[in-house]
Amino acid sequence: MTEPFGARLRRAMDERGPLCVGIDPHASLLAEWGLDDTVAGLERFSRTVVEAVADRVAVLKPQSAFFERFGSRGVAVLETSVADARAAGALVVMDAKRGDVGSTMAAYAESFLHKDAPLFSDALTVSPYLGYGSLKPAVELAREHGSGLFVLALTSNPEGGEVQHAVRTDGRNVAATMLAHLAAENAGEEPLGSFGAVVGATLGDLSSYDLDVNGPLLAPGIGAQGATPADLPRVFGAAVRNVVPNASRGVLRHGPDVTALRTAAERLAEEIGTAVAGA
Repeated sequence: MTEPFGARLRRAMDERGPLCVGIDPHASLLAEWGLDDTVAGLERFSRTVVEAVADRVAVLKPQSAFFERFGSRGVAVLETSVADARAAGALVVMDAKRGDVGSTMAAYAESFLHKDAPLFSDALTVSPYLGYGSLKPAVELAREHGSGLFVLALTSNPEGGEVQHAVRTDGRNVAATMLAHLAAENAGEEPLGSFGAVVGATLGDLSSYDLDVNGPLLAPGIGAQGATPADLPRVFGAAVRNVVPNASRGVLRHGPDVTALRTAAERLAEEIGTAVAGA
């Protein structure tokens, strides 16, 4: 039986620190690296990031949209990047934010969570806003193949509040409902459940939410979006040990020099480790 994602993630975080580095090859960043906005530029960018940090950070998180925009050739680059990152010891979270119902959700899950899929990743970001129950095919396949999910719960974009803060008839808002579902999925799992939430590191005081879902909390917003490692204990409280802080531009802007990328990632990982240890 495949070891669950939560157990593999806990070990990677303990050994390498909790930092997640995004692979976000958007056109402006390719230009900053002196690369053309082409498949060749995409391949060079992705290969460089993987070479620089996949052997030392816990998680790499490619944003699939930036690969998909190049069609089948871009997806081929993504396949290679995922395989190379995992071979170097990093866990891969595919940032695709898939969400649908029935057989369509099952097909999305098979694309990223089935162990034999070309794009098999350790975890997938998913959107629950067709109802949490719509994610059932992904939950079931993740359990079967030892992969995980990160469910959008409290995202850092300002538009998210109109859905996530909406109050249900039972008096609980949508975000809190998603967190409760995840806590139920992870009940009894040790050392960490495989079903996590996406919770923005830029959101300030979240003490009104129960973030202890016994699963990981993927936390975008470190660096360019304004959050710092020192903010993590204040935002996440007692759940901070299970936070996977994500940084993209804060690390990637140091490319294309491999050494500079490594140094930036190592420095940020150390700052995060210090902040979490002091919480």
